Amino acid sequence: MAGRKIAVVGLGGIGGVAAACLSLSPENDVTVCARRQIDKLTFDHHEDSISIPLKTLSDPGLAEPVDWVVLCTKAQDVASAAPWLENLCTPQTTVAVLQNGIAHEERVAPHANGATVLPAIVYYNGERLAPDHVRLRHIRGHDLLVPAGPQAEAFAALFEGTPIDVGRSEDFLTYQWRKLLVNVIANPITALTRQRLGVFQRSDIQDLSLSILREAVAVGRADGAQLRDNEAEAILETFLAYPPEAGTSMYFDCLAGRPLEIEALNGAVVTAGRRHGLPTPLNSAMLTLLKTVSDANAKTP
Repeated sequence: MAGRKIAVVGLGGIGGVAAACLSLSPENDVTVCARRQIDKLTFDHHEDSISIPLKTLSDPGLAEPVDWVVLCTKAQDVASAAPWLENLCTPQTTVAVLQNGIAHEERVAPHANGATVLPAIVYYNGERLAPDHVRLRHIRGHDLLVPAGPQAEAFAALFEGTPIDVGRSEDFLTYQWRKLLVNVIANPITALTRQRLGVFQRSDIQDLSLSILREAVAVGRADGAQLRDNEAEAILETFLAYPPEAGTSMYFDCLAGRPLEIEALNGAVVTAGRRHGLPTPLNSAMLTLLKTVSDANAKTP
């Protein structure tokens, strides 16, 4: 009998890959919390494709306390996941939050019934090909990164023997901001232009991106992140090496008419800038424009 009870909340690309990989360990007893019943999940990795049986709950009222919750909803959907968290969590539970942005603890703790909140940075590409079919692509380096400490070691143990590599960092805040810096240009610009990453080959888009990044870097430093003098240029240079045909989550959400995760991205920069007394006009402009799109999407039947 598996010893670690784990609930994965959210079965999109990130959650689907997490659920599939966690299910590969015989030490884990995994339950997926999703809107619909799914009994099997097809998992593609490299050239392999396997079918993984799933235990799924679609009613939060039937959920019982677990050792671990792996929260994989979009940041703006935390409140709607609250009924799951309230039933799954006790003070002995740890909630690993696999979401974009910063301030994971502030976002999740009010709904977690006294559970420990462990923020995680997601580097892997999890693509949802169908409701019951996901694909894992490794980007580079670790697939997940968490703050160093005892909870980090316990979290990494959940993925031992699976395709997911979990890293630990003593300077987690800096890595959070570096991931955020990529997201504050990639997501809003692809969503607003409705173009994939190839749009960043334009020199005017590169100039705009550098200005957005420099503004965000100043806020990140004030927030305690150890960012380099050439951080904005280094982020853009790395970003330009990504495949031009790739899209972003916000690009796909925009095309599909779904609400957008803007508050956790450029909104996080604006909020932190306000806290530190720093101006953020470009990130504020991105936030305003994308909130307008997101609000319109939310009203569309």
